[in-house]
Amino acid sequence: HTPLNHIRPEQKARFDVWDSPLSEYSVMGFDYGYSRANPRALVMWEAQFGDFCNTAQVMIDQYLAASEVKWNRWAGLVLLLPHGYEGQGPEHSSARLERFLQLCADDNMEVVYPSTAAQTFHMLRRQMMRTFRKPLIVMTPKKFLRIETSTVAELSTGKFEHVLDDPAVDAAAAKHVTTVAYCSRKLYHELNDRRQAIGRKDLALVRIEQLYPLHASAVRAVDARYPKAARRIWVQEEPRNQGAYIYIADRFREEFGISLGYIGRPASASPA
Repeated sequence: HTPLNHIRPEQKARFDVWDSPLSEYSVMGFDYGYSRANPRALVMWEAQFGDFCNTAQVMIDQYLAASEVKWNRWAGLVLLLPHGYEGQGPEHSSARLERFLQLCADDNMEVVYPSTAAQTFHMLRRQMMRTFRKPLIVMTPKKFLRIETSTVAELSTGKFEHVLDDPAVDAAAAKHVTTVAYCSRKLYHELNDRRQAIGRKDLALVRIEQLYPLHASAVRAVDARYPKAARRIWVQEEPRNQGAYIYIADRFREEFGISLGYIGRPASASPA
C-alpha cells in the first residue's frame, strides 16, 4: 500500500518508486527520455551516493546540459545527488558539484543546494508548476535528510528563495557585522551552531540556495545590508579546486566587484 497514491478518492497522479539496478548510464538515460516524453511527470533520478552519477556522465554532458541549445528540446529531469563530507569515504563524499557548474551556460539547467525542508519542497513544486522545463541538479546533504529544518507553516506557505539572509542578524546588528560568510546547505547549520557556541556577534551567514542561475539582484540586495568594509568570504567543506568556490568567486568578481576570500580544505586530487 502506497499512502501517497490515496490522498483523495479522485486522485489521478501516481507516485511510483523504482529501485533500479546500478547501471546509472542506462537508467538515467531512460529517465531523461521519460521526462521528455511525459513533461507533466516529476521524474527524479536519485543516487545512493552523489558520486554515482559519474558513470552516467555522457548523459549529463550530451543531453541534460546541451539538448536545449543543440536541439531546442526541453527536459525536466531532476537529479537528487547526496553530497556531504560525513565520513563516508573519498568516493562517497562528493557529487562533484564543480562539474555541473562548469556545464552551466545559457540558462541550460538549475543547480540547487537547498538548506531546509521547505526550500526543498518549494523547489520541487516550482519544477512542475512553471510553464517550461529545465533539468534540475540538487545536492542533497545526507546529514539533514532526517532532521527537522522547517515547520508545517513554512511548507504550506511561501516560495522557493534563491538566497537566504541571516535570520539571526537584524537591521541594527547588521551595522556591526565585520565578516559576511557566504555558504550553502548543511554547512550553514554547522556554522550557525558554532557561532552560537562561541557567542560570535559580528558574523553574518548568508546562504546561496540556487547556485545557477545565480539570482544577482537577490544577492545584491542581501549584501547591501552589511557594511562595505566588512570582509566577504566563501565557506565550503569541499577542497578549494572542487565545490562552488571557483565558480562563485568568479561571479562575485564579475557581477558585484567583490573579491571573495576562501575558507575550506586545500586543493586535493581526491574528493575527500
